[in-house]
Amino acid sequence: MITYMQDNPSMFRLRASKFLLLSVLILSQFLSTQLLAQRSKSPWQTLTGEAPLVIARGGFSGLFPDSSVTAYSFVSATSVPDAVLWCDVQLTKDGVGICFPDVTMYKDSNVQDAYPKRKNSYLLNGVPTQDWFTIDFTSKDLKSVFCKFGALKEQNLLCIYSYKSIFQTVAVIRGILSRSPAFDDNRNVISTVENIATQFKPAGFWLNVQHDAFYAQHNLSMSGFLLSVSKTVTIDYLSSPELKFFRDIGSRFGKTGPKFVFRFLEKDDVEVSTNQTYGSLMTNLTFIKTFASGVLVPKSYIWPVDKDQYLLPHTTFVQDAHKAGLQVYASGFANDFDLAYNYSYDPLAEYLSFMDNGNFSVDGVVSDFPLTASSAVGKQNTVSPILEVTQGDFFVISKNGASGDYPGCSDLAYSKAIEDGADIIDCAIQMSSDGIPFCLNSSNLLEGTNVFQSPFINRSSTVPEIAPHAGIYSFSLRWSEIKTLRLAMTHPYSLGFNLFRNPREKSSEKIVPLYDFLILANKSSSLVGVLISVENVAYLRGKQGIDVVKEVLYAFKEACCIDATKRVMIQSSNSPVLVDFKKQSPYEIVYQVEENVGDIVDSAIEEIKKFADAVVVSRRSVYFFLSGQTHLVEKLHKFNLPVYVKTFRNEFVSQPWDFFSDATVEINTYVAGAGVNGTITEFPLTAARYKRNRCLTRKDHPPYMPLVKPAGLLGFVNHDSPHPAFTADDVTEPPLPPVTFRTPPNIPGPLSTDEKAPNSKTRLTPPLLLPALAMALASLLLLSSLSIL
Repeated sequence: MITYMQDNPSMFRLRASKFLLLSVLILSQFLSTQLLAQRSKSPWQTLTGEAPLVIARGGFSGLFPDSSVTAYSFVSATSVPDAVLWCDVQLTKDGVGICFPDVTMYKDSNVQDAYPKRKNSYLLNGVPTQDWFTIDFTSKDLKSVFCKFGALKEQNLLCIYSYKSIFQTVAVIRGILSRSPAFDDNRNVISTVENIATQFKPAGFWLNVQHDAFYAQHNLSMSGFLLSVSKTVTIDYLSSPELKFFRDIGSRFGKTGPKFVFRFLEKDDVEVSTNQTYGSLMTNLTFIKTFASGVLVPKSYIWPVDKDQYLLPHTTFVQDAHKAGLQVYASGFANDFDLAYNYSYDPLAEYLSFMDNGNFSVDGVVSDFPLTASSAVGKQNTVSPILEVTQGDFFVISKNGASGDYPGCSDLAYSKAIEDGADIIDCAIQMSSDGIPFCLNSSNLLEGTNVFQSPFINRSSTVPEIAPHAGIYSFSLRWSEIKTLRLAMTHPYSLGFNLFRNPREKSSEKIVPLYDFLILANKSSSLVGVLISVENVAYLRGKQGIDVVKEVLYAFKEACCIDATKRVMIQSSNSPVLVDFKKQSPYEIVYQVEENVGDIVDSAIEEIKKFADAVVVSRRSVYFFLSGQTHLVEKLHKFNLPVYVKTFRNEFVSQPWDFFSDATVEINTYVAGAGVNGTITEFPLTAARYKRNRCLTRKDHPPYMPLVKPAGLLGFVNHDSPHPAFTADDVTEPPLPPVTFRTPPNIPGPLSTDEKAPNSKTRLTPPLLLPALAMALASLLLLSSLSIL
C-alpha cells in the first residue's frame, strides 16, 4: 500500500486532501453543536450567542470623511465599547499600507488638486479604469506639505502651515456628495495602518483587502505587508473577496493570526481567481469553511428587496452559514441610504431586523453610522415591552396619524398610530360647506386627496385669508361630495431628494369625519387621549357662515362625549378660538406658536397662561440648526406649561447633520436634553420605541444615546438665534367675528333635505339660488384660477 502511494503521488495527495476536508467538516460539526448549546442560553441568535459586532467602516464615515482620523476618533465616543474599526488597506508605490476607501483616489480625496497630472489608466478587475491610483504615489507624496518660504514640514501627519504657505497635500474628503462638506479640509490627511492601530488602540481591528490581484500585477505584495505589519499591529479580522488571497496567506499567520472572513460581492459579480460568480460560491459554504471562520455579505443576501424597494421574505443564508460553522457579517448599512420602504426611513428598525427578528441574528454589521448600530445592539437589554419610564416621561402624539406610512388622517394611519404606541392621536379639523367637521391636514383638498382627478376640479378659488395661491377648499364642497374623494400619500421630500413614502399605497382611503375619529379613539384601550386642531376659524365664521367651535363640540356630544379616562386637547394658533373652547368645554387648551421663535418674553407667557394649559412649538424654536439652543422650554416650564414639539420625521434629510441622520438621536436630544413633554410625529413607532427604553431612567446614558450639544460640530456658526422673540402682542388677536348667514354657493347636485350627516344629525339645506351675474363672475374666477394652477 505504501509502495502504491509512493508510485502514485497524485492519488496520495487526493486522498490526503479528502481526509483533511472530512476532518474539517467533522470538527466544524462538533464546534457547531457546542456553539448551538452555548447560544441557547443567550438572547442573541448569533453563532456564538454573543452580541453582534459593530464594525465601523472607515470610522464614523457617515458624518466624517471615510478613513479620516476624525472619523476613527469619533467611534469610541458614540459606540459600544467593543466596536471594531474597519480599514480598507491600500498599498502605495513604496509598499506602505494606508487606510483609504479604494485603490482609486479621485472620489474620496483631493488628489486631483494636489497632483493634477498624475491621472493614469489601468485594468482593474479586467475593466479599463482612468483615475488617480494609490500605486502611483509614495507615502511621502501623500503626506507632504510644500511651504512657499520654508522646507518640507510635517509632524504626526498633521500639517504645520508657515506664513503665506502654499501646500500640496492629499486629504480624504467625503466620497458621497449628499453628505456634509463641512468636514472636507486638509487636516484629514491619509493615515497608515500602523498610525490608526497605535493611535486608537481599538478593541478590534478589521483589515479589508479588496484588490490583492491588482497589487500583485504591479509587483506589490499585500501578503508581505500584512505579515510585516502584524509584528507590531494586532489584526483581529482579515477579509477579502479573492479566494487566491486566502490560499496564499492562509498558513503564514499561524494559530495566533486574525480571523479570516471571505467577502461575498453581489451575486452576479465574478470572483477573479476562479471565474465563478459569488452566487455560485454561496451554495458551497462547507468549502468556504475550510479556510475562513466567517463570511461578509451584502444585506440583500439576507433580506432581499424587490424592484420597488420592498422587502421580500428573508433567506435562510444566516441559518445555513451557522450550520456550516461560519459567522455571518452583513455590510451596506448607512442611515442616509435608501432603505426598504418597510422600515419607514428608520435605520434602527433595519438593524433590528437583522439582529432581533426571532429567527436569527447576524454576527456583526458593517456600518457608516456605528452609533445607530450600537443602539440596536444595546436595545436587547434596554427596551421593555411594557412602558417602564418614570423619569422624563412624555407623550407620543401623532401628526395626522402614522402619516409617514399611510395617507394622513386615514383610518389606516390612525389605526397604525394606535398599534405603534401613540399616546395621543390627532385630528386637524376641516369643514365642508354644509358644516360637517372631518380630519385632514389642510383645507386645500389638493393637498392630500385625489380631488385633482375628480369632477370637482372646477371648484378652484383663491382665498387670501388662508393662502396666496389657488386651491380647491373643503368649504366649497358638501360632505356628500367630500366623502367620495380618496386620501393620497404625501411625499415631503420627493422634490430635490427623491425620497418617497410607501409608494404602493394608492389613493384608496376614505376621508374620516370627526365623529368616526372619536368613535375609533373611544374603542382603543391604549390611547391616553386625542388632540383636535382647529384653524381658520375666523374666516369660516365671517365669510362662510360656519361655526367651527359649535360643530366640533356637537360631534363630541354625538359621539357620546369621549371615554372619561381619556384626555381631550384642543389646539389652535388663534387665542380667541381657544378662549371660546375654554368657555364652552372642560377640555385641555393647547396654544400653538406657529412661527419659529428664538425666545419668548414673560409677558407673552402670562397672556398664554390665562387661557392655555400647554404650548406647541416648532423644533427650530428649541434648537436652531444645532448652532444653538433657546431657553423657550425652560421658560414655559417655569410657568407650569407643558411643551410639545412638532413635527418629527424619520427621513434623514429632515434632521440637522448633528443628529447623525438618526431620528432616535434627535428625539432623545429634545426629550432628555431640552426636557420637552411630547413629540408630535408622523412616525409614532420610532418615538414609542424610544419611550420604552429603560436607559431613560439612568443617570449615565450609554455613548450611543448621546445628548447632542448645540454647536458641538459646527462651533464656528454664529450662536445668536436667527428667530425673533415671541411677545404678548403676538398672542393677542382680535375677537372672533359673528357667524354670518351666507347663501350657499352653486354646487351641482343639490343635497337632499333628509340626507343624514355622519353624526346622524339631519341637516336642512335652503334652496340654491345664484344670480346669472354671479355665475359669470364665477366662470371668470375659474379661468383665472386654472391659469394659476
